[in-house]
Amino acid sequence: MRLALITIACLAASVSAARPLSPFGVPRGGSAVSDYAGLCETVKGSIVEKAGQSIENLRRSIIDEGAAVTDFGAKADAICGQALEEFAQSAPAPGENALAASTYDRKLEELEAALDAPLQVLYLRQLALLREKALQTYRANTRVTEASDYEAMLQADSQFTREAEDATREGAGWDYAGERSYLQSVMNDVASTRKKLIDVQMKSAEKHQTALQFLQQQQQIIQQLQMQLYGQTAPWNVGVAYRIPDTNFNLQGSYQQGKTNLQLSCVPDEYAPMLGANGFTNGVGPGNLGLSLNLSL
Repeated sequence: MRLALITIACLAASVSAARPLSPFGVPRGGSAVSDYAGLCETVKGSIVEKAGQSIENLRRSIIDEGAAVTDFGAKADAICGQALEEFAQSAPAPGENALAASTYDRKLEELEAALDAPLQVLYLRQLALLREKALQTYRANTRVTEASDYEAMLQADSQFTREAEDATREGAGWDYAGERSYLQSVMNDVASTRKKLIDVQMKSAEKHQTALQFLQQQQQIIQQLQMQLYGQTAPWNVGVAYRIPDTNFNLQGSYQQGKTNLQLSCVPDEYAPMLGANGFTNGVGPGNLGLSLNLSL
């Protein structure tokens, strides 16, 4: 029995000596790689939590306040670069172990992906804000200035492209082509609607002008017919109004375009009590006689 135990101990020692040691002083194998992965995961989690504070500040500006962040791409790249550098300094080195090196690379990629995902969501929201800003610029240029729709489109598209470039993180696969295409589509729709409205207004003005010309022509025809029927009319018009004293009768006469018109009406004099029993005068005078003269040369 004692001999058997000694034999088993010797075999275990020989197996342990036969297995190569890892850089962490433990035999290479699944257990060592699992421990190394756990250490890398711990370091990664700490770095993600720390970088999350910077991402939260960007989120407040873009989502809560609705304000575009200047140089968003450079700031996002700085957050990721600092996190990767900190991981390289804090994570244990994989040494010459191929499995540990593979684990190290995988955790490094997972760290970058964990930070890139929320940053890309903010990037898309940033593009939406920049698109609306460019669209407002386009509408303002077409409404305030005399720039054509094409020139306003070029200015708005150039503004969006410049600001979207500043918001894009280099080497991350971020793309703003979709938002730019949508902006151009909206501007084309606005320009088309504006053109249709202008066309309708121009056609309406043309119809109004045509109607005025038609009425003027009809008026000229009527005047010509009157001249043929009644001869040349006098170039002057005269009108006379006379109120019969102490009565409510008002006599009006007019001479216009060769025609004489007499009219007798009963109109109460509202100011008669204020003028006394007989008024200012019993005869014809300025108080009860009106005269108007219109000369057409």
